Amino acid sequence: MNQYFKSIIDQDACSVVVCNIEHTIIYMNPAADANYKKRGGRELVGKSILECHNPHSVERIKQVIAWFAKDKNNNKVHTFFNEKQNKDVYMIALRDEEGNFIGYYEKHEYRTKDETPFYGMA
Repeated sequence: MNQYFKSIIDQDACSVVVCNIEHTIIYMNPAADANYKKRGGRELVGKSILECHNPHSVERIKQVIAWFAKDKNNNKVHTFFNEKQNKDVYMIALRDEEGNFIGYYEKHEYRTKDETPFYGMA
């Protein structure tokens, strides 16, 4: 089943960066690899995501993680809107089958309307 979930994330055109609760980057999809190429791209896997952020952002990340850990219903935080790229950025909790907090991921969602034709398979 894991190959299906990996394929879903790999096919996403938006960056997805997955971290464990120690803030170690454990996975980046191809879009994230390309998006963060200047910072090392896939070489960031195994490193702390906290090293990629300024002190203010590190504090905010830690606040979100504490909120995720506090309650099983605390699962999504809107962290940023990038006006230039017209996208929202979220932190989303990852939980095991019992609802225990096991990690988090950063998800980018573009607001720009997709202008490709419906069912365009060219």
